[in-house]
Amino acid sequence: MVSSSLLGSISNTAICFEVTTEMTVDASDLRLDLEFDGRGRFNRLRLLSLCLLHSSGMAVHDDCKLKFLELKAKRTYRFIVYKIEEKQKQVIVEKLGEPAQSYEDFTASLPADECRYAVYDFDFVTAENVQKSRIFFIAWCPDTSRVRSKMIYASSKDRFKRELDGIQIELQATDPTEMDLDVIRSRAS
Repeated sequence: MVSSSLLGSISNTAICFEVTTEMTVDASDLRLDLEFDGRGRFNRLRLLSLCLLHSSGMAVHDDCKLKFLELKAKRTYRFIVYKIEEKQKQVIVEKLGEPAQSYEDFTASLPADECRYAVYDFDFVTAENVQKSRIFFIAWCPDTSRVRSKMIYASSKDRFKRELDGIQIELQATDPTEMDLDVIRSRAS
């Protein structure tokens, strides 16, 4: 928290930030470094980091693990899309894909401007004509999503992924070309 006397000394100084993309930031997510000279005069302001104080405390709903186990062991689903509910501070199951659904159905279920985690069970045939399957964990974080959302998903990803025992391949994507079917095929083999 910045004291009111400090705010007065900063308000007379021009502070500029160059932003290359549109960004919305809550004040609670912002960390600044204020530097003063030996006489207590304001020298410079640096943006240290955007940090989420509570992001590592994201809970995982039991359904997330149960549905993943059903996908892995029983092959009940082709894919699962997970969403972070910020108000509840937990990861929940948003969508379940039936076994007959295609990869196109899966990619269509991901929102164009919001982050999601997803698991996809990819079946393929090797060069030796052997039927195989790989379970992909996909961190979908489109460039058009909110900065706060990107940070929450990025900081919670490793903890969430540890809850899903059996992930074979991880993929991070910011646009559809980074996770198209050719990318999936090349990573699976």
